[in-house]
Amino acid sequence: MFAAVTFRGVPDIRVVVYRGVPVMAMVRLPTRRSDGRANLHQGALGVGVALGSGVTGSAVQGRQMVTRHPDTGHAVSGIEVPLWPGVLEIAARAYEIAGLGYLGVDLVLDRARGPVLLELNARPGIAIQLANQDGLARRVREVEDARLPEASPVTERVALARTLFA
Repeated sequence: MFAAVTFRGVPDIRVVVYRGVPVMAMVRLPTRRSDGRANLHQGALGVGVALGSGVTGSAVQGRQMVTRHPDTGHAVSGIEVPLWPGVLEIAARAYEIAGLGYLGVDLVLDRARGPVLLELNARPGIAIQLANQDGLARRVREVEDARLPEASPVTERVALARTLFA
C-alpha cells in the first residue's frame, strides 16, 4: 500500500491514545535520509491520518511541511490506510495492556496478518502534532469533556475517536 511513498524500509503507524481513546495518528514513512527507517528524528516523514476515515493528510519532514515523498516524488496525502478500524481497535486495547493513561502505540500492516502491534511508548513525542497540524491538548480536553466511562468497551472508545476527530 505504501510502496510508492516509501524508501526501502517498512512504514509504521503511530496512534496516540488517551484514557483508551485514540486521539491522533500518523504514518511514518522511511526515506533515503532516514536510511530506510521509519524514524522521524533520522529524517522519515510523518504523515497525519484523519481518525474518522483513515486517510492521510498533511506531512512533515523535520520541521518542514511537505506534500510529496522526497525520494519517490509521489503525493503523501489522500492515501487510505488499509484495515483502519482494526488499527484503531488495537491501539485502544493497548491502553488496557499498558495501564497508562497516555501512550503511543506503534503498529505495522502485515499482508497476511493485518495490523500488528510493534511496541508501546510511554513518551511518544509531539511531532505527531506537526504532522496533523493540530494540538494534542485540545483533543485530550475533548475526550475528557465526552465523559465516557473508563470501563467503556473498545468499540465505544473507537467510535468516539472517529466521531470527535474525523
